[in-house]
Amino acid sequence: MANLEIKRLKSTEDNFWAQLDGLLAWESVSDEQVGNTVREVLSNVKRRGDEAVVEYTNRFDRMSVASMAELEIPQSRMTEALERMPEDQRKALEFSTKRLFAYHEHQRAESWSYTEPDGTMLGQKVTALDRVGLYVPGGKAAYPSSVLMNAIPAKVAGVPELMMVVPTPDGEVNDLVLAVAAISNVDRVFSIGGAQAVAALAYGTETVPQVDKIVGPGNIYVATAKRMVFGVVGIDMIAGPSEIAVVADGGYPEWLAADFLSQAEHDEAAQSIFITTDAKLLDAVAEAIEKHLQVLERSKIARASVEIGRS
Repeated sequence: MANLEIKRLKSTEDNFWAQLDGLLAWESVSDEQVGNTVREVLSNVKRRGDEAVVEYTNRFDRMSVASMAELEIPQSRMTEALERMPEDQRKALEFSTKRLFAYHEHQRAESWSYTEPDGTMLGQKVTALDRVGLYVPGGKAAYPSSVLMNAIPAKVAGVPELMMVVPTPDGEVNDLVLAVAAISNVDRVFSIGGAQAVAALAYGTETVPQVDKIVGPGNIYVATAKRMVFGVVGIDMIAGPSEIAVVADGGYPEWLAADFLSQAEHDEAAQSIFITTDAKLLDAVAEAIEKHLQVLERSKIARASVEIGRS
């Protein structure tokens, strides 16, 4: 396999800042073609509902379902996934869930009020949203942590209904994601993803209830769709491609390389940056990155990210 081709910038070069600004201009990832595709998907789902969601799911996730009924995952399946977990994994999950619930309880905002001498009542009333949509990545990789970090705060806040969407390309369902959904008390789960899932949550369909807010990360199509539906529904943020910057003037190259790759394996568009004043360390880290890629499970994605990436 060919050696990595990592772009290197030197701060002493005359055009350093211009080059750096160009590399950091990641809004260009969401190009005109992506925007046009997302607008079409949103419009069709808004207009045709379930029919469009099924059509796009079959096309983009290589599925062959006839109706939305086949795309809703029943609670019994989530419970079974939880029960099938090895005991040590289940205990670890239960421990993590308990800690997260305890932590977010401390963040809970409370209503309060007081009355001034003239009888004027002032205060703050905190009311949970009626329904929240949770997007969980499931295309290039499955991230059960996305369920925990979004479902638990919503439940602590008192959200009555939590709708989860997760893509299942080729019909492959990740049992750990379902198990985490069960232990996090997610109310309904749909095996849909991409811009069509965001549209279904934002506008509602015959099967998917309209939500008040959409949270959770996704690919560039998901991020673009969330940006476009903002205002119709609330969103948490525009979570684009993952990024990391590692700054080091020494240390173990193997560890530094592992940190560098921790986000690169998420997506070909992920951005990894390594900053150092030591050219020899940079060479050693580059060599360590190559070694890690020989054994990394998602090396193809990480390699693509690194080769258009930064050091």
